[in-house]
Amino acid sequence: MVPSTITEKGIATRELILARAYELAREAGMEGLSIGAVAISAGMSKSGVFAHFGSREQLQLALLESVGARFVEFVRAPALREPRGLPRLCKMAERWCEWSRVHRSGCVLLSAAVEYDGRRDGAIREHVLRQQAGWRDELRRTIRLAVEVGHLRTDTDTTQLAFEIYSLMLGLHHDAGLFGYEEARHRTELALKRLFAGYQPNALEARQ
Repeated sequence: MVPSTITEKGIATRELILARAYELAREAGMEGLSIGAVAISAGMSKSGVFAHFGSREQLQLALLESVGARFVEFVRAPALREPRGLPRLCKMAERWCEWSRVHRSGCVLLSAAVEYDGRRDGAIREHVLRQQAGWRDELRRTIRLAVEVGHLRTDTDTTQLAFEIYSLMLGLHHDAGLFGYEEARHRTELALKRLFAGYQPNALEARQ
């Protein structure tokens, strides 16, 4: 019973540290995250935080992993309940917009992508790259399914469409902070509707 109790306590403490690190990273970015600041926020000593993560870099990596898993669950799980094809792709985009609403005061994943995009190779940059590439792959898989069921044209470039969706979401995040979320989401939804319509089979026929 004692080892089980210690393990549960350890997990709870680790989650507390990650929660505090998340809030700090939303304000100061990943590079602004420090063991000392996290320890103060969590009401712990520095050595206590080190005992769970070993280093600042390991804390940063664990935070990215944790937030990344939450993002995928938030966006993908509801989408998977939709029929294959365009309904699933649209739901994925809708949930991504909702994620931006919930995290409009600061998205750790996007902040990390901006912070580390031009840096030399390192553990955190490599993690960010794998994380973002993995999400692009998820988008491409969903797009391919939409092509297979006939909702999108057979000549659809899945990589290009995934890039365009991703770009619109970056625009949403950017504009939401500067001009307000509701207007930014409205514009994003209009752009997504037009984008998907342009890839549907009847769109090509209409242009011929």
